[in-house]
Amino acid sequence: MEDYLHTDWAAMTLHDWLGLIITVAVFFMMIFAYVYVFHPANKEKLESRRHLPDDDD
Repeated sequence: MEDYLHTDWAAMTLHDWLGLIITVAVFFMMIFAYVYVFHPANKEKLESRRHLPDDDD
């Protein structure tokens, strides 16, 4: 199993590194978004903007 999960860090190309960095950054941004949205202190602020996409003005 260890051989299957082994990563050769020295053989990674620029695109591999960019993909890794973008994946990790999106992962942490999603954690931040979930914590922000589901935190009870932010409920009033988010509920006040609930119908903003439906507003045609």
